[in-house]
Amino acid sequence: MGGVYDPVQLRTFLTVAQTLSFTQAAGRLGVRQSTVSQHVRRLEEATGRPLFLRDTHSVELTEDGEALLGFARTILEAHERAAAYFTGTRLRGRLRFGASEDFVLTRLPEILEGFRHEHPEVDLELSVELSGTLHERLDAGRLDLVLAKRRGPGDERGRLVWRDRMVWIGAEGLRMDPDRPVPLIVFPPPGITRARALEVLERDGREWRIACTSGSLNGLIAAARAGLGVMAHTRGLIPPGLVRVQGLPELGSVEFALLRGERVSAPAEALAAAILSGADRLSRAG
Repeated sequence: MGGVYDPVQLRTFLTVAQTLSFTQAAGRLGVRQSTVSQHVRRLEEATGRPLFLRDTHSVELTEDGEALLGFARTILEAHERAAAYFTGTRLRGRLRFGASEDFVLTRLPEILEGFRHEHPEVDLELSVELSGTLHERLDAGRLDLVLAKRRGPGDERGRLVWRDRMVWIGAEGLRMDPDRPVPLIVFPPPGITRARALEVLERDGREWRIACTSGSLNGLIAAARAGLGVMAHTRGLIPPGLVRVQGLPELGSVEFALLRGERVSAPAEALAAAILSGADRLSRAG
């Protein structure tokens, strides 16, 4: 069972779990796809269990794969703590970090708390904004590092943290009348999920109306819980009290990426590394 605990193989496994793609994982790790397959195969041999279900179109974690996620994260965190302790690096400086609200309401605080503990002399300034606004602020040089949704299918900027499907959600028991406009709960422009929701409804020929607009995710969630309408949201981050709503056009997938500003700094690199190693925690919020 010794091979189970190889940190290199575990890091590869986590990266495949986050991207659900052997090709994307290879790109992110800077290795060949055959190397990624070999690492996963060795872990599967060591555990004696299949970790992923693979077909020509998709990669999904098995139940044993899900179980290994927790162990892998714990082992890698212990390795990183030991390395940080013995290298004794002291990072200093100002770090302007922007994150979309989806993360701040879920698991990001845990990662940020760990970072503050490891690097107490870094002045971390957190901005919580819509993904579209974060992209604009990064381009204007007002942020050093951003964790946000990519703008769309052609957007390849940044390091892919993970990919997920977008779904329609609303209050339990909410029914969509096919003859009436779809009541939408949306962020104001330049919200990326807003643009996607309107685009798929237009393409499907479905009429819609705006039932609620709020710049705050908490505001949107409150409106959805009150049964005012439906909202487009990431499948892995569905807030408590809301459920998937069927009968509306597919929203497709969404990608979350880490983007660096022009000024590359050691604190930004360190936080980027912490987020990438804890990415499965972000995407499996709940």
